[in-house]
Amino acid sequence: MSKRYFEEAKERWGDTAAWHEFEKHSGSAEEAADGLMKLFARLGKLKELPPASDEAQTAVNEIKQYITEHYYECTDEIFAGLGEMYAADERFKENIDKAGGTGTAEFARDAIRAYCGKAV
Repeated sequence: MSKRYFEEAKERWGDTAAWHEFEKHSGSAEEAADGLMKLFARLGKLKELPPASDEAQTAVNEIKQYITEHYYECTDEIFAGLGEMYAADERFKENIDKAGGTGTAEFARDAIRAYCGKAV
């Protein structure tokens, strides 16, 4: 995570329990980010499938578990918000699409919506 993004995130969420948990894990933030991008690359290979397909749901579950293991407890509520941010924030979208190919961020959002029980 770049210093700029770290400072922005701290300003937005620094008072939350999730942020305090993240700080405990952030010593290897760069390695964790690389691992997360590998999971998005795998998800990108599935984007021709329906977002609610078993394969896509398994892939987004792996992303959710990875976030919990390396950053903070990723509840369904947090995960749903992340999914929206992945497609709406140009920085996230660019990085995710770079990892998994054009359209991966939107596919991730849609698959996460399905995972969290929201209509696609």
